[in-house]
This record gives sequence, structure tokens and C-alpha cells, in this order.
Amino acid sequence: MHAREMLATHPHVQGNTNDALIRCIEACADCWQACTACADACLGEDMLDRLTQCIRLNLDCADCCAAAAALASRRTGSHEALLRTMLEACAEACRDCGEECEQHATQHEHCTVCARICRACEESCREAAASTGEARAPL
Repeated sequence: MHAREMLATHPHVQGNTNDALIRCIEACADCWQACTACADACLGEDMLDRLTQCIRLNLDCADCCAAAAALASRRTGSHEALLRTMLEACAEACRDCGEECEQHATQHEHCTVCARICRACEESCREAAASTGEARAPL
């Protein structure tokens, strides 16, 4: 991804990037893709009736990841409280999706991969949320 390169060139950032936020943007993009692909793979499985909740949580997580990455990429103006709330919500969605995927990991490799990526994104969102705040330099 090019999050660092793009944000560093933003006139309000002026090269002063928040590394935790950049890692989070990239983790959210990865998780969005993994959750979207996992939901689609679940739809192709024979035991579809047992994967309904997994599909639902995959799609919810993918949507949260896309929204969190978009909000974190916007650096004109600032609404740190909203960004922090979005990152915390995304971390929760990733936690829930990761837990659900782990329940199917022994039967479906795509769930194993998705669970791992969700866990990494959850951690990244929590770190980025902690790094945001009114007193920080521009993100």
C-alpha cells in the first residue's frame, strides 16, 4: 500500500505522519479484502447453513475496515473523537469476526487465514486509537 507516501504529501500533514495510524490503514485494507474473500468462500462451502454467522460477521468486519481506513486517510480538518470511536468499533468487529472464523478454522483454511488477519487488524486498530488525540501533531 501507499498510505505513508500519500499521507506524507498531504499539505496538513507536512511529512509528520503517525506510524500507528498508517499501519492501521494498511491493516484495515488487508482485513477488508480477507473478510470479503472469506465471506465469498463460505458461500461456496457445502455446510452453508452452519456458516451464516461467519458470513455475516465477515461482511460486517469488511464494512467496518473500509470505513475505518477511509476516515483515517482523511487528514483535512480533524475529528479525532470520531476517528478514535471508529477505530475502536473496527477493533471490536475484527475481534468478533476473528473469534467466529477460529470456530471454523479446522474445517476451512480460508477461515484460518481470515482469523489471523482479523487479529492483526484488531491490534493495529487499538494501537492507532490510542495514538490519536487532541494534543497530537497532525495525523
